Amino acid sequence: MTKIHPTAIVEKGAELDDGVEVGAYAYIGPEVRIGKNTVVAHHATVDGNTSLGCDNSVFPYAFIGGKTHDLKYRGGKPGLVIGDRNVFREYTTAHLATSDGRNTVIGNDNNILAYSHIAHDCVVGNKIVMSSHAALGGHVVLEDNAVIGWGSGAHQFCRIGAYAMLSASSKLVKDLPPFFMADGSPAEVCAINKINMQRNGFSVEEIDVAYSAFKLIYRQRLSRTHAIEELAKRENAAGSRVVSAILEFACGESERGLA
Repeated sequence: MTKIHPTAIVEKGAELDDGVEVGAYAYIGPEVRIGKNTVVAHHATVDGNTSLGCDNSVFPYAFIGGKTHDLKYRGGKPGLVIGDRNVFREYTTAHLATSDGRNTVIGNDNNILAYSHIAHDCVVGNKIVMSSHAALGGHVVLEDNAVIGWGSGAHQFCRIGAYAMLSASSKLVKDLPPFFMADGSPAEVCAINKINMQRNGFSVEEIDVAYSAFKLIYRQRLSRTHAIEELAKRENAAGSRVVSAILEFACGESERGLA
């Protein structure tokens, strides 16, 4: 059974699955779909063409499914698709896409802390941590297990690779490859994200490979193109998931270029 506080507003047309809880003075819009056991706390809002999966937690004053900020919006039915077991803390915002038929996408098991912002048309993976006051501009791609530090922002169309970290109070204006850490304004790659790799079961040998790749790309005064070519030639490239991830990211479609 759903549990809806008498002061909450759930508009006609909204679809709430079994076990959903809606707190006092919360608002659920008419196009919203919410999966099993998701909790929308008091004074929170879920609106727009938004699909929330199961076991999500939407904390007080969060606004999920707001209209895009993009001035190119011309109507239609853009959406927001969110997976399972995500946490949206106080005053977080996640916005609909801009164009008709397109979605902002947020995966599973993400921890989005207070006052953080996920803009239109972002694609957010799984097991992300966004610290308080972090912000993703429109069309940002954030891969699995990445970390965004307090007060940091990613420019529109940036990509942030898996297991990477954008340090606190940084401004990212180019793509941040997997396993690396960037700091500053504008952010520059300064190290590997060793702690994140250790926490996620990478071996000592794999961490050493990431460090070698970092030194090759960022410390040997090669052009980015030549550094990536040299990395691909190395003996450990073919069998290493670390090198494969870096090469795939570096050779992928990019609007901003590598940091």
